[in-house]
Amino acid sequence: MKNKKFYIERVAALIAAILLLQSLYYKFTAHPDSIKLFTELGAEPVGRIGLGCIELVTGILLIYRKTSHLGALIGVGLMIGAIISHLAVVGINFNNDGGTLFSLACIILICCVTVLIVKDTKIPFIAKR
Repeated sequence: MKNKKFYIERVAALIAAILLLQSLYYKFTAHPDSIKLFTELGAEPVGRIGLGCIELVTGILLIYRKTSHLGALIGVGLMIGAIISHLAVVGINFNNDGGTLFSLACIILICCVTVLIVKDTKIPFIAKR
């Protein structure tokens, strides 16, 4: 039977991957809310499409156990940027969403950090000595 760490890592990685991948529909179809967000950030359309591509790669890396630590590392960077963007530019309650986008970024960040902690032997500067 597989240990508890295996299941914790898989659940955290899959939650982060699902949330990242489901948001791609809005970025890649030029949904008006996505356009509004990236326009406020001054990154429309290059930022929207570029971040969408990075999120696609991140989600795929998170799905596979052998590469989930790489996806989690990229995911942490993406979500720190998203959280800072919400706090500094667009606000937590963007477009009257009740803080949903901000909350999703926080959930993805927590899931990615969890993957990194559980798989600490895969990342040299986090690995136990």
